[in-house]
Parts: sequence; C-alpha cells; structure tokens
Amino acid sequence: MKRPLLLSLGTALLCTLSDAADTFQFEQTGNLRLARAFHTATLLQNGQVLIVGGSTAAGIAASAELYDPTTGTWTKTGNLHEGREHHSATLLQNGQVLVIGGVNAQFQYIASAERYDPATGRWHRTDPLSTVRIGHTATLLPNGKVLVAGGSFDTYFASAELYDPATGTWAATGSMAGARDSHTATLLADGKVLVAGGFDSNYLASAELYDPASGTWTTTGSLIGARSGHTGTLLAGGKVLVAAGGNSGPIGSAELYNPLTGRWTATGALHIARSEHTANLLFNNRVLVAGGVGIDGLKSTARAELYDPATGTWVESAELNKRRRLHTATSLTNGGVLVAAGFGSSGTLRSAELFVSTGDFYPPGQ
Repeated sequence: MKRPLLLSLGTALLCTLSDAADTFQFEQTGNLRLARAFHTATLLQNGQVLIVGGSTAAGIAASAELYDPTTGTWTKTGNLHEGREHHSATLLQNGQVLVIGGVNAQFQYIASAERYDPATGRWHRTDPLSTVRIGHTATLLPNGKVLVAGGSFDTYFASAELYDPATGTWAATGSMAGARDSHTATLLADGKVLVAGGFDSNYLASAELYDPASGTWTTTGSLIGARSGHTGTLLAGGKVLVAAGGNSGPIGSAELYNPLTGRWTATGALHIARSEHTANLLFNNRVLVAGGVGIDGLKSTARAELYDPATGTWVESAELNKRRRLHTATSLTNGGVLVAAGFGSSGTLRSAELFVSTGDFYPPGQ
C-alpha cells in the first residue's frame, strides 16, 4: 500500500503529474535550534537527520542537532571539537559520521577531522587530512573507505586521499588529471566514482572516473557545458543526471552521463536557471530540485521542479515555503525530503520543511 501523508486543510495542491494521481507540496516542520547555512545534513541509520556546523549570525558554529521525523522536532546533540563551515560529512558503514575540512571559527582553512557516534551523541577526533581543503568531495566507497578528491586552499587541488575507518588514518591515492573544486562526485553502480565539472580559475567541463580497485583515475567524456556548483544524481537505471549550476551566472541546462558509453547527452532544461540548489532522488525515480540562486534577480528562489527520466522533462512543483539557497535537502526513509535552513531573503534561516506526497513517492508497501 502506498503511504499517504495528510495534507494541511486549505492548502492548495499546486501540482499534479499527468501520468499519476500524485499531489505534492512542501509542509513546514519544526524549526532548527539555530539558523545556519553552509552546514551539512546526514541521514543516520536510525532515520534521524544530523545537522552539523555552518555559518550563523554569531559566526561559524560548532553545534550539531538532530531531527526526528516521527515527531518533527529538533534536539541538541554534542558539539564539534572545532566549529566549521564548507566542510563535508559522510555516513560510514558503522553508522558513525565523518566530518572533514572546511573553515573554522577563526576563518582559517582546516584539515582536521572528527567522527560523530550516534550511540553516545559525542564527537571524537580522528587523523586530519594530509592537505587543508575546502570545496572537495567525500564519497563512501563500497569497501567502507572514504575518497576525498580535489578542493582548494591557496591553489586548486588534483590530489585525492582515502580515509580508512578501521584505522582512523589517511593514505594518498592517485591524483586526478585536473585540479578542481565545487565539482560533483557520484558513486556509480559498478563501484567507480564519477567526478564532473567544477572550477580551477575557469569553469570546467572535464570529467574523470576513479577506480577503487587500482586507485587510479581515467578521463571520460566531457560535459556538454562547463559548470560548477551543480548537482549530480545517480538514477535507477545507472545514468547520472547533472543539473543546473553556475558559469558566469546560474544556468538551467541538464545532462545525462551514460557509464556504458562514457558520453554525455543533453536532456530537458529546467524551468529556471539556478545554482546553490539541492537535488534528491525520489522512490519513483524522479528527481526533486529545490531552491538555490535563480536567474530572476540572482536572489534565493522558492521554486522547485521534478525531473522525469522516462520523458526527459521537468515539471514545476509546489514552491518551498521560504526562498532559500545553500540549504540542505535530505531524503528520509519514508520517502519525504527534509529541507533545512540556508540563506533566505533576510539572512540565515531556522525554518525547515518537508516535501510530501499522497502518491507513489514512497517506498513499496508504505
């Protein structure tokens, strides 16, 4: 049975897909304890969402908080040893969360790393990166290690390194052919990692593949259009959807990568150009893109849209309740999407909202 979520009385159902009786919208949920942006959000194995760090009105935060989807409320959890923004957060196979890099409360670029233990709500220091970096990507590999690639500090990096949770140590691995930050890294079905686009003083169209078995990178087909700050989403069929991003301003094009051919093909353009947005794969294989900096006045946008891989087209969704960019969007175990904080029309936001549907956006049997 498909799981329905009750929609608020009096709320207009702003969008209905033509090929299914799906109605969907964004509903407000509990406010975060602290307004923030440039934070991270990680879905834990218990279904809760961990929010870490970020930029606040008072500076860069060391605080962390947990969202409980069953109650719609936020609770405080242990503070980081070192406040940070522009960091990455990766869920490890043992259920802990690895947070690395970023910028600290003294506005220094950092290499430090910490691990959050949901069982105790505490953070533990682990070995730092070999290189200070922000704008990097961190990808959990099938073998349980974490691949960190690219980023920048006083220059742009092509280097990559691997974190081993069993030992808490880092080891160098093969370097990319080109330096980049603000790129995407997508774990493919065959266990390789696709890195695409980014910036190295120029906007990049190049793409590369990392093979964990050999620790080496090989170049693959380039994007049709250079971009950074885009999103990369692995679809159910194994292709990767790259959407929007920036290149001397927000762009609205989208492309598909086919791992079987190593080539990119154009797909339907978004309704508005945007960057600093989020993208989430839903259970029906559609992709929800929400918020960001829109082309309309270069301001945060509340507009959202859905990509249908079956048709290669986008449908405008109900809008967010708040304009926001540099927010987080986390796919929940019940099929909803939690959108949290970010920058709005008047600064950092405390608000959070849920993307909900009465139709087939939920896992089978729910």
